[in-house]
Amino acid sequence: MTDRDETFDKVAELIAPFNKKNAPLTDTTTFAGDLEWDSLVVMDFVATIEDEFDILITMNMQAEIETVGQLVNAIEQLRNEGE
Repeated sequence: MTDRDETFDKVAELIAPFNKKNAPLTDTTTFAGDLEWDSLVVMDFVATIEDEFDILITMNMQAEIETVGQLVNAIEQLRNEGE
């Protein structure tokens, strides 16, 4: 299992309480469309991700992240920059 796979699994675990529709999670699952999250849910979830991975996701980054896969890639990038 790669680091990215482990990150995906952790992200999926963190999404679970917010996944009211039980949408299947893949790299292409969208937050707005598939999960039907509004901006408040997104803000809560981003805070959870930042705490879990000890990273900071800027507002500009948030605006560009539309899918679970993009989030996982961003987390990996931010974690690697922090090392």
